[in-house]
Amino acid sequence: MIRLLIDADTGVDDSIALLYALNHPNVEIVGITTVTGNTDSRQAGINTLKILDLADAPDIPVVIGENQPLEEPWHGPVTFIHGENGIGNVDLPESGRKFCQEPVCDFMMKMAQRYEGELILVTLGPLTNVAKTLEAYPDFARKIRRVVSMGGTLSMRGNVSPVAEANFAGDPKACDLVFQSGMEILAVGLDVTIPTRLTKGHIDLLKRVRKESCKKAVEYMEEALTCYRKGSREQNYSLDDCPLHDPLAMVAALHPELFRVERRKARIECGGTYCKGMVVTDTREKPFQAEYISFAVEVEAERAVAYLLAAFWE
Repeated sequence: MIRLLIDADTGVDDSIALLYALNHPNVEIVGITTVTGNTDSRQAGINTLKILDLADAPDIPVVIGENQPLEEPWHGPVTFIHGENGIGNVDLPESGRKFCQEPVCDFMMKMAQRYEGELILVTLGPLTNVAKTLEAYPDFARKIRRVVSMGGTLSMRGNVSPVAEANFAGDPKACDLVFQSGMEILAVGLDVTIPTRLTKGHIDLLKRVRKESCKKAVEYMEEALTCYRKGSREQNYSLDDCPLHDPLAMVAALHPELFRVERRKARIECGGTYCKGMVVTDTREKPFQAEYISFAVEVEAERAVAYLLAAFWE
């Protein structure tokens, strides 16, 4: 059994990553924390509770985390991609579940202590919660088995600037602090998520072969992805497909064998007009002082999509 602690800014692609993990037979989710990114942390929490209901999930604690980046004010929700409510304007029923009222840093540390050496931390949004937890509890870094983080780009163009990806650019200071923590980190960024495409045909297939228990989840994905693909067309001139961002990070957490990885000393650019949030790696013989970070640079894209879809079918 793979135990996950998930930190999400629950938008459309986060919700699909959550549904994948919730339906994976070898996964136990010990908790979900929310952060401001695609939407604010409270709305992300509301969305998360609704997704848990959609999957008929057990009582998984959900904690609302930081509502602002470490240094600069949040720039607001990404409505043209994730809709006004963060989940593609899909009107899911209100949840009867309650939030865990524990402070996010205390909760994350408690989970790390309870499952010391076992826990994979999967981050699907900006790294504000993780950075704050490391500041409050430096031992947190040594208790987590590894981190799989959706974010960054090495060679692919950025999606919020010429060189930066949204999650890392959403709180570059937090990301740099996490990069310096010494944790074992795999960054699953645009180098692999942009070439891995989820198509309308994939969802049409899923509608035909899905498990009965996944009926509501697949219907939700079909509706939410209509909004998400529209945003992708506006941003990248996509047709009937969209990049697989957060779900691919979740696949990487569970099936790392599908990825080719490079380890580089890396920092995050925290200033500048055009380069804020950029991943800066140093491959010189005498590189700058930094920790080694693993970066996914290639993926078996068709297999990754198949692994994602397989969680929902008979």
